[in-house]
Amino acid sequence: MSDSIRVKPTHDGTYTVYQGSLALVSGLTRVQAERYEASITRRPAGILASGT
Repeated sequence: MSDSIRVKPTHDGTYTVYQGSLALVSGLTRVQAERYEASITRRPAGILASGT
């Protein structure tokens, strides 16, 4: 997974999780976004790319 995973705030007070320039999920609270980020960074490379 060469693209970094990051969490960014939005104008409406929610957070979006990105992989590179791709938005993976949006509309989360900060805690939800950080948990999502942590859960996908622990997965082996290729799981997100394969869609499983």
